[in-house]
Amino acid sequence: MAKNDGNGARSERILMCGNEAMAEAAIAAGCRCYFGYPITPQNEVTAYMAKRMPEVGGVFLQSESELAAVNMVFGASAVGARAMTSSSSPGISLKQEGISYLAGCELPAVIANVMRGGPGLGGIGPSQSDYFQATRGGGHGDYRHVVLAASAVQELVDLTIEAFDIADRYRNPVLVLSDGVLGQMMEPVVIPEHAETHEPEKPWALTGCKGREPQWIKSLYLNEHDLERHNQKLQAKYAQMECDEVRYDTRQIEDADVVLVAFGMVARICRSVVRVLRERGVRAGLFRPIAVWPFPYEALRATRERAQAYLVVEMNAGQMVEDVRLAIEGRRPVEFYGRTGGVVMEVEEVVAEVEKLLVREGVS
Repeated sequence: MAKNDGNGARSERILMCGNEAMAEAAIAAGCRCYFGYPITPQNEVTAYMAKRMPEVGGVFLQSESELAAVNMVFGASAVGARAMTSSSSPGISLKQEGISYLAGCELPAVIANVMRGGPGLGGIGPSQSDYFQATRGGGHGDYRHVVLAASAVQELVDLTIEAFDIADRYRNPVLVLSDGVLGQMMEPVVIPEHAETHEPEKPWALTGCKGREPQWIKSLYLNEHDLERHNQKLQAKYAQMECDEVRYDTRQIEDADVVLVAFGMVARICRSVVRVLRERGVRAGLFRPIAVWPFPYEALRATRERAQAYLVVEMNAGQMVEDVRLAIEGRRPVEFYGRTGGVVMEVEEVVAEVEKLLVREGVS
């Protein structure tokens, strides 16, 4: 493990795979309740938590199912604990009802999805085919949650820590998106022993009512007007998230004729694509949403003043491309290139797609 400077911070880099680094980051953020069920390619998270949670005085429980795991998170969050669960695509599908209940009851929690190829059981290869599920909400009802998509193991650490603060800030679940490559990849990272987080007081938590009036947490409102008022309150909160939780990164878009748009691991590939294209004299740039919900519509829209064309690159059949087209509003051509089924694209094949796009659009 890394050396401690005595103030709870570590400065030495250590080599960890993405899944284990994410788990250690959650512990650093104060997570002391983890509930999960094995599924590849996220099993390292569950295995790591099984070892580490008892060491830090936390609770680890391998549940009998994904449904049980997310509902155990519900219970832990309801009493004020920082709680987390993780899974991979089919497992996240099973957790959707519980996520809807967390949102409806305004309970903070962090859920990690180490995506695999689908639909159905699919395969364990890396994929980004859960974009729709993540950003539109796979459960029932009008709910939203912030979705953070990392492109490197260190960023996975940083975003996981941040996810706990966001969840507490809004009393809402937050989803961290990873994939089979990022989860298994080993990179040097720095993880603070105790991250600087901002866990608020939780007077709403169900910690016993001795000496005060009972309080409750619920999402059942049989009076339709009460339910509508509750939903209006939730919608106002989601609108605030859309204003305050936009996150994105850009590379060389200031003079770019063609802008690649990619998130997560694919953005790393596209950074190399931009470098190769620049070496060949093509003014290319990269726009990377870090939060894929709320999507950075305004920031991407601003790039169309300069850019002449966009290529959206994803490991799916074309999901985020719909958000990009909404941002660009038909003012510039937006094309898509993707690989599915767990296949990771090569740099040169994306370069070839950009070159074909430039020829079609007459961009010199």
